[in-house]
Amino acid sequence: MNEKNNTISTITYDLLKKDIIFGKLKPSSKLKLDNLKNIYSASLSTIRETLNRLASEGFVKAEEQRGFFVNSFRKEDLIEIANLRVLLECHAIKLSINNGDTDWEGNLVASHHKLHLLEKKMQIDYKKNREEWKKYDWGFHLALVSNCGSKNLLNLHSILYDKYIRYQMAVTEYRGKGAEEEHQKIFNAAINRDSEEASKTLETHILKGLEHTLKIFKN
Repeated sequence: MNEKNNTISTITYDLLKKDIIFGKLKPSSKLKLDNLKNIYSASLSTIRETLNRLASEGFVKAEEQRGFFVNSFRKEDLIEIANLRVLLECHAIKLSINNGDTDWEGNLVASHHKLHLLEKKMQIDYKKNREEWKKYDWGFHLALVSNCGSKNLLNLHSILYDKYIRYQMAVTEYRGKGAEEEHQKIFNAAINRDSEEASKTLETHILKGLEHTLKIFKN
């Protein structure tokens, strides 16, 4: 694949995945290749390649003779994703803190500052700021684990985070002050190189987010 085709493929993947995460492409909806070709200005081969990649990551379901569908929401799936995130991310944060250097610390300070400022806006208007919030929340969580020393761990963490956030984006309420305070505690523990406290607080943060997000299954 040449550089241009690779760029188109990456852009198509990013856009399609974003539309699944933020609910523009609804859970369980059929993904018609011709429609997607027009929407994302990509060839059928690129669309098919993108859908197969998203299927391998668990965002799309490929059914023989029926085509592709956005994965449905399932309570059991959300709980499993959250527990896997705890397992991987809490391990990664310990490794990252223990390996922490000046560059890691500087990146962590900057990412937390950006997230902290945006969290104030989120309490005023959740829907307006949620895409930007996802960007900065991801930036902070990535900064925490970025020095873990394992590309495989970071790749798995990235996929799990996006699958988890997809469920969170379906919730119409922002968790607010609690999430902001948890981020601050995680940040403080990481800066102080207290890997045990950081891991413990991170686990609490993820599980409280899970509890909040499970509200969507009450209806």
